[in-house]
Amino acid sequence: MSVFLRAGKIVVGAPLRLTARLSAGLLAAAAVLAGAAAAQSSAPPAAQAGASLGGQASAPGQAQVIRGIAVQGNERIESRTVASYLVVQPGQYADPELLDLGVKTLFNTGLFSDVTLTMRDDGVLLIDVDENPIVNRVILEGNKRVKEDKITEEIQLTARSVFTRSKAQSDVQRIIEVYRRTGRFAATVTPKVTPLEQNRVDVIYEIDEGPKTGVAKVNFIGNEAFSSSELRGVLLTKESRWWRFFSSNANYDPDRLEYERDLLRQFYARNGYADFQVVSAIAELTPDRKDFFITFTVDEGEQYTVGDVRVKTTLDRLDEGSLEAIVPIRSGQTFNGDKVKDATESITFATGALGYAFVDVRSRLDRNPDAKTVDVTLQVNEGPRVYVERINIKGNTRTLDKVIRREIRIAEGDAFNRVLVDRSKARLRALQYFGEVEIEEKPGSAPDRTEVDVSVTEQSTGSFSVGVGVSSTENFIVDFSIEERNLLGRGQFLRLRAQASSRTRQIDLRFTQPYFLDRNLAAGFSLFNTRTDFIEVGIVRNRIGFGLNAGFQVSEYGRGSLQYQFARDNITFDQITPFAGITDPAEIEPLLAPGIDPAIAIQPLASGVGFGVASCDLLVNSFSSTCTSRGRFITSLLGYSLSFDTRDNPIDPTRGWRVNVSQAFAGVGGDVNYLRSEGSIAYHKRIFRGFVFRTRFRGGYVTGYNGDDVRVQDRFFEGASTFRGFEVAGVGPRFITPPQPGSGVGGAFIDRNGQLAGTQALGAKVYAIGTAEIRLPLPLPPEYGIRAAIFSDFGTVGLVDERDKEINDFVNLFVDPDGDGIFVEPVQDDLSIRISAGVSVSWDSPFGPVRFDIAEVFRKEFYDRTEGFRFSAGTNF
Repeated sequence: MSVFLRAGKIVVGAPLRLTARLSAGLLAAAAVLAGAAAAQSSAPPAAQAGASLGGQASAPGQAQVIRGIAVQGNERIESRTVASYLVVQPGQYADPELLDLGVKTLFNTGLFSDVTLTMRDDGVLLIDVDENPIVNRVILEGNKRVKEDKITEEIQLTARSVFTRSKAQSDVQRIIEVYRRTGRFAATVTPKVTPLEQNRVDVIYEIDEGPKTGVAKVNFIGNEAFSSSELRGVLLTKESRWWRFFSSNANYDPDRLEYERDLLRQFYARNGYADFQVVSAIAELTPDRKDFFITFTVDEGEQYTVGDVRVKTTLDRLDEGSLEAIVPIRSGQTFNGDKVKDATESITFATGALGYAFVDVRSRLDRNPDAKTVDVTLQVNEGPRVYVERINIKGNTRTLDKVIRREIRIAEGDAFNRVLVDRSKARLRALQYFGEVEIEEKPGSAPDRTEVDVSVTEQSTGSFSVGVGVSSTENFIVDFSIEERNLLGRGQFLRLRAQASSRTRQIDLRFTQPYFLDRNLAAGFSLFNTRTDFIEVGIVRNRIGFGLNAGFQVSEYGRGSLQYQFARDNITFDQITPFAGITDPAEIEPLLAPGIDPAIAIQPLASGVGFGVASCDLLVNSFSSTCTSRGRFITSLLGYSLSFDTRDNPIDPTRGWRVNVSQAFAGVGGDVNYLRSEGSIAYHKRIFRGFVFRTRFRGGYVTGYNGDDVRVQDRFFEGASTFRGFEVAGVGPRFITPPQPGSGVGGAFIDRNGQLAGTQALGAKVYAIGTAEIRLPLPLPPEYGIRAAIFSDFGTVGLVDERDKEINDFVNLFVDPDGDGIFVEPVQDDLSIRISAGVSVSWDSPFGPVRFDIAEVFRKEFYDRTEGFRFSAGTNF
């Protein structure tokens, strides 16, 4: 009679009950083997040697020998592979313990649902197996709130993998965990298996997502210094409310609970509670299983202030007093743990800038419980000398290595410098080629060597867009553009753009090579054709031309550029002034400007009643810079610019400054002669808790030479987005139109909004405008893309050429716009201060960028044009 060992068989059916248990066959086999082993161990040696696993009797004192191994039941797996899992070979004795180990090994491979070992009478060991089925496909049913790819990346069973019950059990728990992370704790998963031919199965996971589990209330116990409302504002988790239907933070996430404890510790540490601790954080599910109650029990401890602040150093060239001056901690202040970290970074940056690449800054905090103070000591010593052994670039699947390496401020073999590492990170972010940039250091081949890993996550740098939009300025906008900021992964910029609006029609092509001939020299060109309707001025400009530019590095934070532009302008002013009440052209002749031929200028109106004259042919308008700017001109312009930028993030800065200076010289050939100079400076600083202060000052001056005045289209026009609270070109010099004698067209007047209408902007030769702005932290997730700020704009805009004011010499052309009997000069130019303030809100909406500006003007001139609200919106599709 034969003895056999058998592993439990997994029966595949529908549906499965996911409970793990050892099969009865395996338990029985183990019991048989255990009894046999016990009997052998208690028997005399001769009896043990005579034990065998077959019907064939052995000679006394001799166990049965395995004469061969046979495998049956296998379809996909080769017989040699199955036999290789046994620890016995032909010619060896059939030891029950070794055979038991072989059965378990075969079963643990996960390849078989049933394994049986049988010792036949002829001495052949027969391995009978049932292979586990192969997964044909995995089907998810009922997942509406979670995308399929979020689930499939978590589960183990996939198409063409081996099906086992344990993997199915594990997948169920993984899917449930995915749903718990999204706040759905009532989710259930039922697995089903459908057998197919050729030992294949379809695995189906039926998902009941259940309702989203919210946060009913967040409670605090033990808090005295801060209210529960203040502490709730510190947490990332928010209580579920109807207006938070977009927020994922209003759902309970157990993985977030530990992070919330850390946020509370950081908050109390910033406010001087150095002994604070979270005693417990408990989440309790409501009886209806729809929400959680979260309770934090805290021990605040005592509030500490800063005692003595000292900086000590063993480096000869560093002055302790100078280092203490840059430390953002002062005695008597409320102790703030973040400021200790900031002080360490400030000293590291300062010493790095002085040439100390190897500096070790350690902080020591000495608490005085009786005095409730913390003494801060910063020890600055020379750190271990570490050199960069290798720089590894990771994650760039498209961008060439050299494009990244040329932005890194350290090279292999250089001394490791944290300041330069941080600067490299900022430069890589400024490229806007990558969504994430991380620079980490890891040990090198020796204690004084380090490797620098630069990991980037590439983002889309090319776009094809057709856009429509509206704004207070353009009314409607249609935009078509093809743009690539990282052409062929070489960092080159290429853009073809066509735009049409109520004011502008343009098409332009631009190309820039940032590292021309692999040198730190940018080179590029542009081609353009534009038509611009200067509605506020009354002219239309058609411009066609090209430009060349070159850029170069002047310092670590500074960059310069040279530009050349050649453009041909055609300036037209086609407005006709009607004289409907006049039947004799001779009555109009005295109104014409000198040198105008009446036979050509005075033409019958299309209606057949009266006459019309081109507005610029009239004496009253002939002095206007609008009319003197008519004609065809060629502009040949050479310019340069210098900029210095120390901002921490060029996209969303929170600290640092930026300075820009530029000049343009028109007159290198062509018909136009002027010199334009502009400059700006901006400063950013984080104040506290998400508030960022920003101030900016900019100014410009343009003047003609060689007897040329500055044409109106070459002057400065400020307002709208450049001086909020005023219309486009709404601030600065204006021409108040006098009434046309004998014409049906009146002069300037007061409109229904109480503003002076019937005027023309003249543009200015000088402007100086400042902005003070505070960006506000909003209780909204960053992914919403909503930002808000309060602002104040202030400055002056003015100064025109003397020729523009010649009309002011004619008293008979003075105007009385509001009819109060007070006449004023037609050309108004005053360099007085204007001031406005308001609120700005921007939203990166799914339909395109949207911006709202609400402003109130506190100081202006009577001829300025103001607006209290401005918006712009657009979309790409």
